Amino acid sequence: MNHPIASTNPGVRNRFEGKSVLVTGGAAGIGLAAARMFAAEGARVSVIDIQEEAGQAFVDEIESAGGKAFFQAANLANRDQTNQALESVITQMGTIDTLFNHAGTIIVKPFHETTDEDYDRLMDINLRSAFMVTRKVVQHMKDNGGGSIVVTASIGSGKAFVYESLYCITKAAVLMLSNAIAVEYREHGIRCNAVCPGFVKTAHGLREIDELDGLGQQWQEADLEATQVRICEPEEVASAALFLASEESSFINGAALYVDNGWFVKG
Repeated sequence: MNHPIASTNPGVRNRFEGKSVLVTGGAAGIGLAAARMFAAEGARVSVIDIQEEAGQAFVDEIESAGGKAFFQAANLANRDQTNQALESVITQMGTIDTLFNHAGTIIVKPFHETTDEDYDRLMDINLRSAFMVTRKVVQHMKDNGGGSIVVTASIGSGKAFVYESLYCITKAAVLMLSNAIAVEYREHGIRCNAVCPGFVKTAHGLREIDELDGLGQQWQEADLEATQVRICEPEEVASAALFLASEESSFINGAALYVDNGWFVKG
């Protein structure tokens, strides 16, 4: 299906005109929604993801609509692949003005059943990848006059969930990474903020709900009324990420924006 470049917010156009934006984990779900929206607002968009076919399909979609996009396949838990991918993005696009650091995954199981391999996998994909990508991009931004970074944390960054202990650990660390970067690099013109979604209608989110239900938790859409009322659309999280990345939030730094319809504050 062809998806024309079109913003979901018709009142705001071209906030990223002339900007080079990198989205990690941008081949599907929230990352893909954000990549499309960045392109709709004038950005040159690069995606790094392990899903090669989907990533190339994104490039074809954007370029067929007159935009500029680039895809690099990489396992972002691997240092060499990460560095090579980031160098490729800079070579192709000239710079990285904005980073949406979104790559991540989840494991749902009782804590006492988790394995060392589970721990290593989530730490690698959720935290190590964010650390390595952000470290290199921060150095690039510092050398080139600044930039804006948005990371995907989670409502689980500050709220514990049954059967999601490892996920919550990694996302809490990702949120603190965002906070630390905001404090350390603000004098270099670098802002860093986080989006913290609840349940989102993506393959990742729907799998999470199915696995939780299989363990006796009730998180199907009909059961969400008491928490976030309904399931969130990926474009709603992407819109929050674009706001934080844009100059509209030029004095917002170190924020955690919960995209959960008030669930976190409700308790």
